[in-house]
Amino acid sequence: MKKLIGTSLIFLSIGLFGQSKEDSIQFNRISTEILNNGKGYDELRDLTKTIGKRLSGSEAYEKSVQWAAKELREAGADKVWLQEVMIPVWERGKESLQIKPHTGKSKNLKMLSLGNSEGTGGKDVTGEIIMVKSLEEYDKLPAEKVKDKIVFFNHPFDQSYIQTFIAYRDAGAYRRSAAALTAKKGGKFAIIRSLSSALDDVPHTGGMKYEDNITKVPAVCIGNTTADDLEKLLKTQKVIATLNSNCGMKGEKLSHSVIGEITGKKDKSVIVVGGHLDSWDVGEGAHDDGAGIVQSIEVIRTFKKLGIQNNHTIRAVCFANEENGTKGGKQYGKTAKDSNEKHLFAIESDAGGFSPRGISLEMDDSKRKQIQSWGNLFLPYGVYNFEGKYSGSDIAPLHEMGVPAAELVPDSQRYFDIHHTEEDTFEKVNRRELLLGSVVMSQLIYMIDKNW
Repeated sequence: MKKLIGTSLIFLSIGLFGQSKEDSIQFNRISTEILNNGKGYDELRDLTKTIGKRLSGSEAYEKSVQWAAKELREAGADKVWLQEVMIPVWERGKESLQIKPHTGKSKNLKMLSLGNSEGTGGKDVTGEIIMVKSLEEYDKLPAEKVKDKIVFFNHPFDQSYIQTFIAYRDAGAYRRSAAALTAKKGGKFAIIRSLSSALDDVPHTGGMKYEDNITKVPAVCIGNTTADDLEKLLKTQKVIATLNSNCGMKGEKLSHSVIGEITGKKDKSVIVVGGHLDSWDVGEGAHDDGAGIVQSIEVIRTFKKLGIQNNHTIRAVCFANEENGTKGGKQYGKTAKDSNEKHLFAIESDAGGFSPRGISLEMDDSKRKQIQSWGNLFLPYGVYNFEGKYSGSDIAPLHEMGVPAAELVPDSQRYFDIHHTEEDTFEKVNRRELLLGSVVMSQLIYMIDKNW
């Protein structure tokens, strides 16, 4: 039965879509190898359960650097090395958020400080909460209405978008700017509703930004059900909030991205496949982005195991510091530019380890159309969407240099339930879905290597 199904997929590609028999056979070989013998799921278990959360600058992140180098060597990379990068160090520390309704009892809220936020220095900061639902509503508030207040940006994740990354992009403006906007009008700190598609009490952290010459006030997030409860309270009475937190930046330190490659047989120009090795300091960083790391390593292993003679150098990059600085991607791009190293193509996996549904293509129309012409080869593997025009943040510096870039597009319906939370654990990852991501990336790299 297994042979019959595999053969049927091959002939479906050849007979209906007119694609090359050789390519269809190679796609099937790649899929069969990874789904039966892929190491990515076991590697992800080791990364998440042995090392766990891997915030840049932490001891755990440094352990993950050595782990990634070892796994790349075992995957068969011809060369493995560490690329130096200076990264920001942020620490969370102890934190608490308490509210006191005018007519009720005090209550501690489940919360997380946003990444890179300054704290309160271990002191209580107290004030009345005011709520806004949108940036436009906040812009209309005069400064005297905000001064010495706590601003609650209660902007919900828009559930109407089928593509959840669109809703994430919409809500992301609040996470990035809440603290700076609050400070500009004299507020004490900001609370945001988490960028979450789930209706639960799980706060989602993530990076935020300060503006130059603006006071750095704290910013924290709360889960959806807590946000709904707080909204109901605020519609009926005055609510006082008290924040106590010890988070803050602790300078910079030298760290590393991890790189492994198999050398091209005909052309030394580079094809990059990668993910980011760091994670936030909650959860285990399984989907974000342990999945992308092990999928990228799997591409190297699969080419070596199947004896595919790659024309160009295929390089797996485990980028440092994507979550709170993107310093790894920036350093990689700078090094490539300074050394005048030619890059042919780059793809990143940083959208979770769920079933792949597409490949987003950020490149000129001729390259885009060429990849789209291969679409029917991918269709038997559940991949049909080649319409996106974006790529990953770590490979953005390469794209700015003119390198065609792409991102794996998994099914995103569950991703923002767990993104940047304590819920992002190994148990949330399905083996077949994870490995199918490796299949699709390996298949795409095979086609790029053969045809470009």
